[in-house]
Amino acid sequence: MRRLAPEEAALWKRVVESVTPIKARPVKAVEALDRVITPAPQPVVPKVKGRVPPPRPMAPPPPLRGQAVNTLDASWDRRLSRGLVAPESTVDLHGHSLASAYDRLDFGLEAAISRGDRVLLLVTGKPPRPESERPHARGAIRAAVGDWLAASRFSDRIAAVRTAHSRHGGAGALYIVLRRLREKS
Repeated sequence: MRRLAPEEAALWKRVVESVTPIKARPVKAVEALDRVITPAPQPVVPKVKGRVPPPRPMAPPPPLRGQAVNTLDASWDRRLSRGLVAPESTVDLHGHSLASAYDRLDFGLEAAISRGDRVLLLVTGKPPRPESERPHARGAIRAAVGDWLAASRFSDRIAAVRTAHSRHGGAGALYIVLRRLREKS
């Protein structure tokens, strides 16, 4: 609790004198000055068990094992952002639990690398809209993909992760650009 500063008290006195009360009861300015201003109590939101925290925005995986932060040149980024790159393979995680989605992603990466694919399209589904009612269970796979890729046994083979062009799924899909193995001479 705090008391009014002198300039606040003078301002409050002018406000009280300028107001006409609804009831005919006169209000003295001195009564108003003696009141102590207390802040309104903030509503307490109880924690409920089982609430799902909002998903974190998707971020590319952190660099691992000497991997550069951005390993794509400008022409690759430009072609990806314009949808000019056709993915060689697709992994669709719709309708999967977190465990089965992780297994499917791992198997899809292994298959794409063994075939020598350069771009893998990972369909995760669109993240929930910001205005959607919380708690919501949507977007759990999308939120986990960045961590999964960073911890993957194939993380050293991933050159970049980018949001897909709208013709390939837009915000509901990701391009995973894989590194080519260099042959030793």
